[in-house]
Amino acid sequence: MPIRYIDEIKDLKGKKVFIRVDFNVPQDEKGNITEDTRISGAVPTIKYALEQGARVVLASHLGRPKGEKKPKYTMAPATKRLSELLGKKIKQAPDCFGPEVDALIDAMKPGEAVMLENVRFYPGEEKNDADFAVKLSNGCEIYVNDAFAVSHRAHASVEAITRNIPVIAAGFLMKNEMTFFNKAMQNPVRPLVAILGGAKVSGKLEVLETLLNKVDKVVIGGGMAFTFLKAMGYSVGKSLVEDELIPTARKIMDKARKKGVMFYLPVDCVVANAFEANATNFITTAQEIPEGWMALDIGPASTTLFAETLRDAKTVIWNGPMGVFEMDAFSRGTYAVAEAVANCFATTIIGGGDTDSAVRKAGVENRVSYISTGGGAFLELLEGKTLPGVKALDVKAKK
Repeated sequence: MPIRYIDEIKDLKGKKVFIRVDFNVPQDEKGNITEDTRISGAVPTIKYALEQGARVVLASHLGRPKGEKKPKYTMAPATKRLSELLGKKIKQAPDCFGPEVDALIDAMKPGEAVMLENVRFYPGEEKNDADFAVKLSNGCEIYVNDAFAVSHRAHASVEAITRNIPVIAAGFLMKNEMTFFNKAMQNPVRPLVAILGGAKVSGKLEVLETLLNKVDKVVIGGGMAFTFLKAMGYSVGKSLVEDELIPTARKIMDKARKKGVMFYLPVDCVVANAFEANATNFITTAQEIPEGWMALDIGPASTTLFAETLRDAKTVIWNGPMGVFEMDAFSRGTYAVAEAVANCFATTIIGGGDTDSAVRKAGVENRVSYISTGGGAFLELLEGKTLPGVKALDVKAKK
């Protein structure tokens, strides 16, 4: 798909450039930003546009205000943090459009920027409403998508708006996302190993189906592993199982065997008598989970096994934790896998969301090749889908 990037646009000076970023970042109760990776990730694109003399209009969403103007979801804290990172004052608009916003944008000089208010304050954003997209475009001449994490959603500021602005492009963050993904999935250096975790199989069925056609090894951890273990005839106690997907789990394992894909499941786990941080817990083999107990993490033998599968890996993709890592007693497996991924001599790509958080808590974020900013978008790419936000950037289709 031919995508133009912002540095391929010849003249930005004085042009009104709309940059869709994703500043949907966590905040504490006082509105202080607690983790700013998505903001810092967009800085290179914004800085480039400003240095080229563009008049930049920034847009993002925050949280789920459900089409209503709710002060707790204002973009102001993100704007403040961006100003700190850039070392340059970024003005906060009072709304997404309207006379006051027009005045702010029109008053901008080359090299200045304005942040619009939360685009999800209007229902037209999530409805991909064409009229809202026209208002949102604010007369901009160039559109830049640097919000990979929301590009799997056909929303007004991601998809519909591209029909109103004559020149479209992607930012540097989007370029990094697509470059590393293509490096892993289109022409990977082998062996290619996929590690999948998280709670449910249902959310990753299509991913598994697609990966079996591409990878050399699959490692399964987290709650989703116990649907597979039960499909093998093991008793898994009160562990999370999607019983309706047991036949599907058997088919997936059978497909892996037929394709010669090595398929790894936990051999031991940490079980607890309740889903609580201070619950009584102990380590047992995957075949001997007692009735009434639930597995909440992989055990030490599993972490050794999983680390061994990575020994000869040349490309690794990881999405989903190995256990309930938010609770200290059940975090060891996830952190051990994070360490193993960081230690392997391979291109290592971490797939957003909880996995991103786990890698940072394990302190190995600087030892992996790339951490994606998108959870859902990353998974949809793994499924082989074309993201609406990326499709909208197809230069050839626009002609």
